[in-house]
Amino acid sequence: MNRSFFLKGLTILCFIGMADRASAAFDPSVRFLTNLCAQQNFTISGSVKDAQSGELMIGATIRVKERPGTGTVSNEYGFYSLTLPQGHYQLQISLLGFADEVVAVDLTSSQKLDLVLTESSQMLEEVVVKTTTANENITNPTMGIERLAVRDIRNIPVLMGERDPLKVLQLLPGIKSAGEGSSGFNVRGGNSDQNLILLDEAPVYNASHLLGFFSTFNADAIKDLALYKGGMPAQYGGRLSSVLDVKMNDGNNQDFHASGGIGLISSRLALEGPIQKGKSSFLLTGRRTYADAFLKLSNDPDLNKNTLYFYDLNAKLNYTISPKDRVYLSGYFGRDQFGLGDLFAINWGNATGTLRWNHLYNAKLFGNTSLIYSQYDYEVGVNNGSNQFNLKSSIQDINLKQEFSYFPNPKNSMRFGVNIIHHTITPRTRTATGENSSINNTRDPARTSFESALFFTNKWQPADPFTIEYGLRLTAFSVMGGNHYYTLDANKTIVDTLLYGRGEVVKQYLNAEPRVSMAYAIRPDLSVKASYTRNVQNLHLLSNANASTPNDRWVQSSNVIRPELADQVALGVVRKLNDNAYEFSTEVYYKTMQNQIDYRNGADFTYSDNLETQLLFGKGRAYGAEWLFRKKTGALSGWIGYTLSRTEKQIEGINNGSWYAAKQDRTHDISIVGIYKLSPTWTLSGTWVYNTGNAVSFPTGKYRIDGAVFFNYTERNGYRMPAYHRLDLGATVNFKKRRHFESDLAFGLYNAYGQANPYAINFEQSPDDPAITQVQRVTLFQFVPYITYNFKF
Repeated sequence: MNRSFFLKGLTILCFIGMADRASAAFDPSVRFLTNLCAQQNFTISGSVKDAQSGELMIGATIRVKERPGTGTVSNEYGFYSLTLPQGHYQLQISLLGFADEVVAVDLTSSQKLDLVLTESSQMLEEVVVKTTTANENITNPTMGIERLAVRDIRNIPVLMGERDPLKVLQLLPGIKSAGEGSSGFNVRGGNSDQNLILLDEAPVYNASHLLGFFSTFNADAIKDLALYKGGMPAQYGGRLSSVLDVKMNDGNNQDFHASGGIGLISSRLALEGPIQKGKSSFLLTGRRTYADAFLKLSNDPDLNKNTLYFYDLNAKLNYTISPKDRVYLSGYFGRDQFGLGDLFAINWGNATGTLRWNHLYNAKLFGNTSLIYSQYDYEVGVNNGSNQFNLKSSIQDINLKQEFSYFPNPKNSMRFGVNIIHHTITPRTRTATGENSSINNTRDPARTSFESALFFTNKWQPADPFTIEYGLRLTAFSVMGGNHYYTLDANKTIVDTLLYGRGEVVKQYLNAEPRVSMAYAIRPDLSVKASYTRNVQNLHLLSNANASTPNDRWVQSSNVIRPELADQVALGVVRKLNDNAYEFSTEVYYKTMQNQIDYRNGADFTYSDNLETQLLFGKGRAYGAEWLFRKKTGALSGWIGYTLSRTEKQIEGINNGSWYAAKQDRTHDISIVGIYKLSPTWTLSGTWVYNTGNAVSFPTGKYRIDGAVFFNYTERNGYRMPAYHRLDLGATVNFKKRRHFESDLAFGLYNAYGQANPYAINFEQSPDDPAITQVQRVTLFQFVPYITYNFKF
């Protein structure tokens, strides 16, 4: 009885003490009861930096040794926040490629603590493709995420010896190359335009150079690259299949450095250093090919008049205004020129700019404000004698984004914000320049739209083995006036033309995009995951080629073209083996797609002024399974990846309304990557890839009209290109380091056994016998050697 009375009284006193914390500072008895019944929480927050360069570190894990299962990860701006009860702790900071650090903290009040990591040269050659930490892939509920660091891909052989992150990504399951040598890629059955590619938050609409043989990303300018192919967080939107988020280096704020490389067809140079040591820095990188210089040396007049080159520039400035404020200004500019004498010329390029302001409101609330500009344009010139004309087109974005990260406690990490984008798409403008040209000039006003979004996501750990990330994205796409819009009948014939004034809303589409993903750690080395994601896409790329080309046309949703929608569910398992030396993961997925776009039979892509009359709409589905086994440590590292998948469309008016294979459909896709550190000086590497050929349409017959032969196509994508396979070999020799200078020589052989993989198969009438049809098989690369000298000082 007395014991029960004591416990009830203690409970009441505890409640009083916690309810009136202000009195605890003056009343010793209340302070005693408050400390007895509840511990006060305090917050540690700050940035994680590279000790040598001052770069902010993305994805560093901060764990509390005394509280297993408690920790956090630095965000893409290097910021972290961790709330703990009062006490003495040891924080373990880890990031692959850097030595682990342990910091002792006596937590008696909230405090700012910047953490510093030192690069570990021993680990750099052992890890090729990384997740953020040793077991982050076990506990992270986000599915289908791959993260690459440039230092981790330098030994993988690729075309022409370029350290190209997009080529390395194409060696992972679920990510397929759009074609031989192409930097375009398809993710889980999606078209190449269904990938959102961001460079310092700015969209890049054509991430390729030299018709796809190089990507726009200069490895010297990149700090971090993350690809989301499954349950992407709610802060990303606008595409159906994936998000490729690329972050540029900030620039070394401690010392000046220069690095670069000299190759057979291109060279590059990167400069970085402090403007004000420890407070501000700059980065400037440049790259250019010089294939055009070799062409001019030729005595062949058909060659020395041709043009073939690209160049790109990356620049970034950052300045620490105060411990709570930092600003960044970054930009990219790249251009390609390709011409065949006076007959044909094409040039295209991207330009982006990002102005960012990071502000720390308090220890738990971090804000990022971004003003973003992006433009892509191309121009084609044709001169075939009687007809001379130019084609121009462009897409331009102005984007304002406000985003907040909030860390209320160790179990919750929230992210929310708003995003408003103004799109301007200038349709293809055709200008005839020949006096006797039969082609008419066309110039339509640009089409504009506003794309707005509110988003919220929360990463929640209700219990130690279970983590859930849920979110919602609300989008509004407003098609604006100032242009002509059309009403079509069932036969895709224009029945009415509508003219809307500037500022008028032609059509508005509202969509909710829920996302949820979960991870359950059965034990420290084994977890199962599940996710559901809905995505909406309002910008669409129209192409009549098997691979992306510079003159593909971007269009926006309109009163005729509706937003594409995709719903994807996925289930996965991750297993670590042999103390994290090996990792095995598998994921299965099923994706349904609405309002998919394809061309009607006999569509006029080149000369049609009203593309909407050439389009058909329907639905799609993609499903498959992915397996990845990788060895992460030791002299031999690498991975084996395999994808079994199917991608189909069903569109009324194509193949009698039956399901048919999408052009990017491939049943099997295999990649094997191996890197062997033979010695501190020599590193050997090799990759082997195999995939089923793309679906294509071949003629089933031919007919003649007025002496001209025409081929007849009866089935869309009813045939297959031959299977593709290739072996690449490479080696890197690291020269002896001097005090302030280091260098290496990378060389190898692309397509080492000379497989004649077809780039295209064409059907032509025989010049000797019109009754005979000839099949022409075009192969691009066989036995392509490369050598590149890289340096840094």
